[in-house]
Parts: sequence; structure tokens; C-alpha cells
Amino acid sequence: MTFRNTDTDFDIAIAGGGLVGAALACALGETSLRIGLFDSRCFESASIPCNGESLVFDARVSAIAPSSRRLLEQAGAWPFITAKRLSPYTDMEVWDAEGTGSIHFSADDIHESCLGYIIENSVILAGLYRRLEQISSVSVICPAEVKTIQRLEETPRGVMKITGSRAGEEQSWTSTLLVGADGPASRIRQLAGFQTREWEYQHEAIVTTVRTELPHRATALQRFMSSGPLAFLPLCTGDGESQDRDRYCSIVWSLVPERAAEIMDLEDTQFARLLAREIEHRLGKIEWVDRRFVFPLWQRHAVDYVQPNIVLVGDAAHTIHPLAGQGVNLGFRDVEELTRQIQGAIDRRRHFAEMPALRAYQRARKTHNLHMMGVMEGFKFLFAQNALPVRWLRNAGMSGIDQAGFIKNRLMREAMGVRISDGLGN
Repeated sequence: MTFRNTDTDFDIAIAGGGLVGAALACALGETSLRIGLFDSRCFESASIPCNGESLVFDARVSAIAPSSRRLLEQAGAWPFITAKRLSPYTDMEVWDAEGTGSIHFSADDIHESCLGYIIENSVILAGLYRRLEQISSVSVICPAEVKTIQRLEETPRGVMKITGSRAGEEQSWTSTLLVGADGPASRIRQLAGFQTREWEYQHEAIVTTVRTELPHRATALQRFMSSGPLAFLPLCTGDGESQDRDRYCSIVWSLVPERAAEIMDLEDTQFARLLAREIEHRLGKIEWVDRRFVFPLWQRHAVDYVQPNIVLVGDAAHTIHPLAGQGVNLGFRDVEELTRQIQGAIDRRRHFAEMPALRAYQRARKTHNLHMMGVMEGFKFLFAQNALPVRWLRNAGMSGIDQAGFIKNRLMREAMGVRISDGLGN
């Protein structure tokens, strides 16, 4: 018995078919519930531009932690992702541009095969939608634009009415639970009146793909400068015989808007020279640069993640600075926790959309997300300071952590989503 409303179109409607929304649909597809996945774009796996077999990379990539890999495995999407391409990374080097402080993280130190995976967003999305094609309990409704939502109070447990347009015609659907997974500018969050706390980082991120003179050796590089962090994330072409297979990197460069605009105006050759210098020529010359993109960085956090019959996940609930690569991993942890609470309610013969289950999800995720946001804000503040005592302190701190194996390994396990109680190698 699942306490379903048989007179509704769906038990759960998910607004937003990006990485987090699609992952949630896959995860909930393993339950006995009827799931509707809505998005304004049309996602047919065959038409998603993942470029899995070519040397053209998606500019947007994600650093997928092992905990996120487990979620994608359990949701059934991981085999479709690995059939395209992904780039495991085994090491990470982080250093301060204003001193000698540095940290070297290695998967060998914690007896893991890798620290994580750099994967193009379009490859992940293609894998998720390939999996959705196999799940009969999930209906993908796209392109569909959500215009209004309304809680029908006269129903015993509450039902959400969703009105929108599909193929130019107005339609409406009903669902017991509505999930806002529609990104940082969430329409669901706005329509439902969720309050948020938000502020600009006063930084913009430049992203692109480059080919380097030297191989990246499956190592992620991150240099912290007072102007903002610069990250080189290793990519793999997927061609085991290509001489260039490990000479591509995705870069994320966080800068104040004025400096970002100046760099975006540079010619490719000028940009390549500057980029090689800023990463201290760790990978030799930058031989080729793809098209550059820039986007503003915000920190945003919903005061509450839940209301009766509504819940927020992923960037609709929280956005974070990309410097630690935790954004999509936090969203996938939301998916894992919400799925666990819904399945737990079903197993206990309780209604899956009642507030106790939703509040349990909020308690678990809000605490962790706020902690991570606080850590990232502290990092940003610390590395923006040029005062000599602060520079000395952070360099000494980085070097101290690098030499303190227990602390460094604990940080790695936390970032990877490996529970401390699990022990190494689990």
C-alpha cells in the first residue's frame, strides 16, 4: 500500500529535467509511484549533444564524487555514461599563488582507485535519459513550460495542480507532490513563495576546454589567487590510442567581472599565453583553446526546502561557489536523501508526501548544505586577503594539512562522500 491518490495524474511531478531532476526521476522510478518529469526543453537521448565519440567537449563539466557515482549506479544510468566517456582523476594539487603553501591529495593515500570523475554534463544527461527510456513508471513531458501552480486544499491530503503550456497549448496536471528541480532561477520556488537568502560573489566564471603541451596525468590542478581560483580539470578523449587523450583539460577561472571581461576580449593566442602563465606552466604551453563562456556566480539558499506538497532539490534550493566542485554532488545527495525518505515512508505504510517525511529530508540536507556553503565562503574570504599575516597563516595552514595525513585523508573522504564509519576502500 503506497497511499496513492488514484485521481491524480502523478504521485510525484518533477519540474526540471536537468542533471538533478533527471537523476531523481531515475531514482524514484525504482519505487511503485507514478512520476512525471517536466522540462521546457525536449530531451531525447539521441539528440542530446554529448559528443561522446569526438574531440569536441562540452564546456560544462562536473566533478563527480564517488558518492554521486553510487547514486548514478543505483539509478541505472552509470553504464550509459561509461559507454560514452569520463575522466577519472587520481590526484589533486592545490596551491597558493602568494606563497609556498600547497596540498597534494592522492587516491592512493586512502586506498581508492580515484578521487572522482570529470564528466561532461551532456554525457551525464544523455545517460540519465537513456535510463529513463527503460522506466515505464516515468512520463517525460517536454517541452512543457510551467506557468502556475495551485494547492487544492479541498482534497484530503492536498494535491498540486500544475498549469502550463505544451506544444503551444495550455494544459494542466495534478500531482500529490511537486518537486522543484528547475535550477537556480527556479520557477517553482518563485511561484510557491519560498524565501531565499542570496548574494553575489562579485565574481564571474570563465569556462572552456584547452589542449596542453604536457599530459595532465589524471591530476586536477587548482591555484588560488587573490583575484580568484583557477582550476584545470583533466579530460580524456576516450580513445586509448590517441596521443592527445590525456592532454585536454576543462578550465574554470573565477574572476571579478571587470577582469573577466578583459580576458574574454583577448584573442585565443593571448588567452592561451596568459592561462599558461597563471597556472605556472605546470602543463607546458596551452596549444589550443575552445570557445570561452562566462557566467556570474551567486550564492543562494532557500530558507526552507519544503512546504505542504512541495519540495526543492539541487540548485533550486541552494547554489554554491564552484571552487570545490561540490555543486552537482550536493544536488545528488539531495536526490539520495529525498528518495530515501519517500521509500522509507512507503515501507512504513505512511504517506510519502506528508510533512514529517519532507521535514526529515530538509533537516538532513539543510544542515550539510549550510556547512558546505560556510566552508566555501571561508575559503573565498581567506584567499582574497593580501595582508602579510593572513598570507603567512594560510600558507602555513596548507602546508600543515599536507603533512598531517589523518586530517588530509579525512578531508578527501568528506569531499568524496565516503562516510568516515565506512572505513577505507568502501
